[in-house]
Amino acid sequence: MRIDDEIQSSKFEDNYQKVVINIAYTDGWLKNTFNCHFEKHNLTQQQFNILRILRGQYPKPATVNLLKERMIDKMSDASRIVDRLVQKEMITRCTNNKDRRAVDIRISEKGLETLAIMDTEFKTKDFIKNNLTPEEAGQLSDLLDKLRG
Repeated sequence: MRIDDEIQSSKFEDNYQKVVINIAYTDGWLKNTFNCHFEKHNLTQQQFNILRILRGQYPKPATVNLLKERMIDKMSDASRIVDRLVQKEMITRCTNNKDRRAVDIRISEKGLETLAIMDTEFKTKDFIKNNLTPEEAGQLSDLLDKLRG
């Protein structure tokens, strides 16, 4: 559906304002679409993001700084998210053997199992493949990369 119809307005200063509003609206739409899948596993979008980063690092550990750098939502408090995931036993945290000031963070078996279950329940492409061809998805991704410079 067109952004004009979704927000019931066609009064945009120009196409630049329209695209910014459309991206913000689409961000909210994606978050709402995915939230039910995260809530089913008692996770937030940010917690899911950290688990995915750690699974990508596995079996190597990560640091909080690495997580902050790689997180999608740069405004998230990675330290608090790590604390919550430790409480849920989805990740472990221990002192680095080589640098006592550093803390190693790893995904646990429970975290890996949760992501494996989620992988079978839904795929990101399932939400957009009916509206975009693979080529269009690639083009949109390239345009978003270009937008961010």
